[in-house]
Order: sequence, then C-alpha cells, then structure tokens
Amino acid sequence: MYAPLSSFPRRLLSDALADRLFGLLARLAALITLALLLGILLSLIVGAWPAIHQFGPGFLTHNAWDPVKEDFGGRVMIYGTLATSIIALAIAVPVSFGIALFLTELSPAWLKRPLGTAVELLAAVPSIVYGMWGLMVFGPVLARYVQQPMQSLLGDVPFLGALVSGPPVGIGILSAGIILSIMIIPFIASVMRDVFEVTPPLLKESAYGLGATTWEVIWKIVLPFTKTGVLGGIMLGLGRALGETMAVTFVIGNMNQLNSISLFEPANSITSALANEFAEAAPGLHQASLIYLGLVLFLITFVVLTFSRLLLMRLQKNEGMSV
Repeated sequence: MYAPLSSFPRRLLSDALADRLFGLLARLAALITLALLLGILLSLIVGAWPAIHQFGPGFLTHNAWDPVKEDFGGRVMIYGTLATSIIALAIAVPVSFGIALFLTELSPAWLKRPLGTAVELLAAVPSIVYGMWGLMVFGPVLARYVQQPMQSLLGDVPFLGALVSGPPVGIGILSAGIILSIMIIPFIASVMRDVFEVTPPLLKESAYGLGATTWEVIWKIVLPFTKTGVLGGIMLGLGRALGETMAVTFVIGNMNQLNSISLFEPANSITSALANEFAEAAPGLHQASLIYLGLVLFLITFVVLTFSRLLLMRLQKNEGMSV
C-alpha cells in the first residue's frame, strides 16, 4: 500500500521538473502577450506613419475631415469618443452601485438570484441589437420626451442653452452615451456585487450591532474594504465604452464636424469612423489617417489603464500603511 522509499527521490525530481515546466510555460505566455501588444503598437505606427509625417501632433486638434482634399484631423472623433464615454460612466456608475447595493444588502432572498441573472444577461445582448433599438425605439422617445422639453426649458439660459441646442432628432452624443451606459452597467454592477459580497460578514454585523444604518455600513465598511475592486470594475466599464463600435455607429450621427458643444449634436467617434470608412478608404493618406485614429484610441486606452493601475497601487499602499 505504501510506495518504497527508493521512489521518493524520483517523485521529488519529477515534481520539480513539472513545476519548472509550468513556470516556463507561464512565463512564455506572458512574453507572448507582451510581444503581441508590441506588435500591434508597431503595426499601428507603421500604418499611420504617412499621416503622422503629414499632420504630426496637430492631427489631434485639427477639426477637418475631407477625403477629397486629403485634409484630415481627429478632433471630432476624439471628442466624440471621450464625451460619450464620460456620459456613459456618469450614468452607469451610480446605477451599477445601486444595483449592487440592492442585491447584496436589501434584496429579499427570492429576488436576488433572478434579478442578478437578469442584469448579467444584459451583457449577452449583441451590441448591434442595442444600436438598432437605440435608433428605432430609444431615439424617438429621447427626442420627444427629453430633448424637446429640455430645449424649451433651458434654451435661453446662457451656458445650458448651448448644451441642449441642435436638432432634437434623437441621435447624437447624448443618445450614444446613454446607450453605452446601458451596455456597461452589467459589467460594473457584476464586479461591484462580487466585491461587496467578499466583505467579511463579521465587520458588517459588528457595525449593525453598534447601531449603524445600512447606508453607514456600505459607506464606512463595505466601500473602504472593496474600493480597489470597485475601481477595477469602473475601469472595466470604461474600457468597454471606449472600444464599443456598432451601437455607437447607429446612434451617434456619424458627422465629421463639430459645430458646438451641444450634447444633441450629431458627432462621430473613433470606432464609428473606422467602421464606416476603413473598408472603402483608398490606400494612402486616408487609410493612414484612419490607422492614426486607431493608434490614438490605443494610446487613450493605455493611458486610462495605466492611470487606473497607478491609482490601485496607491490605494493598496495606503491600505498597507493604515494596517
């Protein structure tokens, strides 16, 4: 029943070889991922080099986009990408927080599982379905019940009137931002719910025992304990919003001009410009400018992820110092 003592060195040797092989494979996987990332970056730089050489950094602030005259600038697309993503986060973060709070602290047991499943199923809906729904159903509702009343109410206010100016047709930056928020809510809410559930019950029960309310437990116990995970979920949603293509293409308006700061104005984003024009772009400066836009989106995503990583490291460092 027992292995002879002479087999122990052989087994230890085989285990050591297996561990070393596993370590080498894991390191190889990491190096392959890094090589792919560098390869994508280099291919974008090479493809965009004619536009980089022609326009330089001024491409980022130039407002024109004229394939006939070969005059290109990415200001409208960059603005549309950032504006829709910020609107999406402004809506999705509080809604996701409320969903996670309800599911972990307030929901009855019989409702928690089906409601959580329903929220997660929103992530399984194809983005093109969101785009079609936004264009055919949500857009007209937004134009009639939101845009027109807001223009009547705020049209004469100096700054707010500029934000709500433009044709109330239901497509534009605001519509794209709202659709994006619906798409990223499942990701942020699921992460928040999971990190809220890993909070030690002893901490929450102790707070309740001292007379704390549910909001005080969430604000002073759960959030400080799970802030790194919450921030990670928000960054996951932001990455999804920055890279979304089809839904934004349907509802943003696809206009390569920036006439005002209105949220109702049709605009364009980097992803929608690539989806609309890349297949028909002639080789040369037009195609290089589109690849330049892809490089800009890559750099924006990289900066956002780097910033979130640095913030997470700082939060973890502060937690270690407090302990």
